[in-house]
Amino acid sequence: MTSRTGRHFLHIPGPSPVPERVLRAMDRQVIDHRGPEFGVLGREVLEGCRTIFRTEGPVVIYPGSGTGAWEATIVNTLSSGDRVLMFETGHFATLWRQMVARWGIEVEFVPGDWRHGVDPALVEAKLAEDRGHSFKAVMVVHNETSTGVTSRIPAIRKAIDAAGHPALLLVDTISSLGSVDYRHDEWGVDVTVSGSQKGLMLPPGLGFTAISDKARAAGKSNNLPRSYWDWEEMLKPNATGYFPYTPATNLLYGLREAVAMMLEEGLDNVFARHQRLAAATRAAVEAWGLEVLCQNPDEYSPVLTAVMMPEGKGADAFRAVVLEKFDMSLGAGLSKLSDKIFRIGHLGETNDLTLMGALSGVEMGLAAAGVPHQRGGVLAAMASLRAGLDG
Repeated sequence: MTSRTGRHFLHIPGPSPVPERVLRAMDRQVIDHRGPEFGVLGREVLEGCRTIFRTEGPVVIYPGSGTGAWEATIVNTLSSGDRVLMFETGHFATLWRQMVARWGIEVEFVPGDWRHGVDPALVEAKLAEDRGHSFKAVMVVHNETSTGVTSRIPAIRKAIDAAGHPALLLVDTISSLGSVDYRHDEWGVDVTVSGSQKGLMLPPGLGFTAISDKARAAGKSNNLPRSYWDWEEMLKPNATGYFPYTPATNLLYGLREAVAMMLEEGLDNVFARHQRLAAATRAAVEAWGLEVLCQNPDEYSPVLTAVMMPEGKGADAFRAVVLEKFDMSLGAGLSKLSDKIFRIGHLGETNDLTLMGALSGVEMGLAAAGVPHQRGGVLAAMASLRAGLDG
């Protein structure tokens, strides 16, 4: 193995680096998850999650991944034979479609080019055509991690309302929660799905669902079997801070600290920081003469930037050079984007200096890998950051 000095630069779009404060908060002994001390912890993290999701309703925390939270959403709201409307915005939208289909649910999957988010006008048109209200849910990925494209949830909600359609709105925020402005109640979302390892700055291992009253009501009449994922069984002991089975205690310690860090910074400041770092990254990409995958500036992701490789150059070979020479991990292209793009994560605890280190590694890597580009991307990013601070 090659000996390394300094720290590894992890700039994939999640898992994101875990802050020292969160690591130290997790570095303690487990406690009795039926005892009074745990009840205090449970109430604190459940209340903290409501603040982050911006909801007055319940948030269920599962020991599991975001994929588990997806399954919880499906089995608590839908029935075999139901029909749902989904959109091909990228790799993770496609995976969600596959999971839904396994439960015997019919999916109308609107094709997409992986360079745009969900078109609200198309949502309205599809629902307006559905005069019999056969669609039981509209399922959307908020921030498509594979593409760096963020769909406009408030506009989608308005489209559903304009069509006068009763479908549930189910939203995946696995890579956006804690990094992108998101408002579960205000935007009329019925279920918001998320995970611990991205904007929340934790290790993988927790899945979340924020639930509206309408979503809970759907669960009283749907027919899909559930046990571990049953919301109602979780919510009973959650009322006093407890869980129906053994919780991930040390991850909850970390979650409490991560929420505290975000509230100390202020959620609006957290979101503004992510926007500023994303703008600086795009400035660097433009200066290099490369192309951002996302084509609509209104849908640029604050979480990551997906960069297209020049014709004839593979992204995986470039990423391998960056890892070998500069000890930095960049995100790979997934499924139909495999070897065509690389992804720069700028989420979580990232700040101006860590981003500048990452962009320096990318620029040096482009030269080392023989990728055609123009120099000066790092300088362009610095100018963008200075302008952001002055503004």
